[in-house]
Amino acid sequence: MNDSISSTFAALADPTRRAILARLALGETSVTELAEPFAISMPAVSKHLRVLERAGLIVRSREAQWRPCKLKAEPLRQAAGWLDEYRRFWEESFDRLDEYLQRVQAEQKQTKGRKKPKKETRYGRSNSK
Repeated sequence: MNDSISSTFAALADPTRRAILARLALGETSVTELAEPFAISMPAVSKHLRVLERAGLIVRSREAQWRPCKLKAEPLRQAAGWLDEYRRFWEESFDRLDEYLQRVQAEQKQTKGRKKPKKETRYGRSNSK
């Protein structure tokens, strides 16, 4: 995994940072507005924002007293592309499992109408009376 994808996944590991990104997906907003829904201090919010900024997931700027944050989606696209390879793997695995289960079910339907032979014990006698 290259460094940018590692940084992206590390940043996404925290639920607060994921919530911040979800809010920024709605549009640019200030740090103060981003902090409102969280029961954490402004320094803690700033720390989360620094992690997101280092990962390249957000851009912070300064316009007079307003400090807007904006989502940068490119690192998320790269991470999604990396994960997409594994999605294909799982889909193919599930397809093979589905084919196997269909075969087993078809075999069970074929043998369902047949009478099953009596099961023998270790001494050659059947368990039936």
